[in-house]
Amino acid sequence: MTAVPAPALGPDADAIWHYGDPLGEQRAIETGAVLVDRSHRAVITLTGKDRKTWLHSISTQHVSELPDGASTQNLNLDGQGRVQDHWTQTELAGTTYLDTEPWRGEPLLDYLRKMVFWADVTPQSADLAVLSLLGPRLSDQAVLDILGVEALPAELTAIPVDGGGFLRRMPATPDNIELDLLIPRRDSANWQHRLMQAGVRPAGIWAYEAHRVAAKRPRLGVDTDERTIPHEVGWIGGPGIGAVHLDKGCYRGQETVARVHNLGKPPRMLVLVHLDGSGERPSPGDSVLAGSRVVGRLGTVAEHVDLGPVALALVKRGLPPDTELVTGPDANIAAAIDADSLPPADEVGAGRVAVDRLRRGVQ
Repeated sequence: MTAVPAPALGPDADAIWHYGDPLGEQRAIETGAVLVDRSHRAVITLTGKDRKTWLHSISTQHVSELPDGASTQNLNLDGQGRVQDHWTQTELAGTTYLDTEPWRGEPLLDYLRKMVFWADVTPQSADLAVLSLLGPRLSDQAVLDILGVEALPAELTAIPVDGGGFLRRMPATPDNIELDLLIPRRDSANWQHRLMQAGVRPAGIWAYEAHRVAAKRPRLGVDTDERTIPHEVGWIGGPGIGAVHLDKGCYRGQETVARVHNLGKPPRMLVLVHLDGSGERPSPGDSVLAGSRVVGRLGTVAEHVDLGPVALALVKRGLPPDTELVTGPDANIAAAIDADSLPPADEVGAGRVAVDRLRRGVQ
């Protein structure tokens, strides 16, 4: 079994791309149990009695009363409401854990340290590895025995594991299971060996990313750009992916979040697109065009075992799903929106209703 490294210029540099059979590794996610080494992700810890209220005041999620063992998604926005950082957050045994993209670890840690002021909170880098486990067979007794648990935790719940670290269950489809194991980096190889002995198959980032794209879960910096606001990529609502609480106190960027929610519609929407696989593979950031008009940008591109070549794309909201699209460096790769991936129809916010009533009254 030969480990093939991920592209050196991509977001997963230093990770394992696949073990020689990326499509077989994807299939195992649906039928068995796989382990993906995502230890290139950055992990930050927050300690101190003010950590939850302090983070609550500078982020988009309601975390001031996050109970022990709970996990959630969270964001840092700029003053115009554009996404700067996205992380998965877990509260456990007096420590708040944030895990984020490899390339955002240091910038996020630097930002958090600058925001401490007089609060009793200490942000610091944690030498923890992230191992992701996927597949319906993760509840098999042999796997539970290695994990040291009698049963898997509930979704978005974490429990400690022997030797340090914790096991966290992430949202998944009803017939599948997704877990994250955050453990001391020095113990990563031992954990992987024992899990493989229990029948868990190693898989690379290729399989993980294809699985994520099919589930339409956005990734910071790949499926987002410098203009992305949370509404465009579904980080406002939905179990497990909602990273913005609409009924909490003030935070940077809140004005934009509230304005778009109450009065307007986000300018773009995240969709799944099917690609013509007969030519050169496009790249994240390539423009999506309808005729000669740019209507969006491409995000993660993946080769899916069932769907074939697919990608996530941020496109102009309201773009009809049957619009003929092209993408790629030379704008010669056909793309088609998957109609089932379209976000729900926009509901008219209370603020918009009030404005419309006032206008009708004037008339």
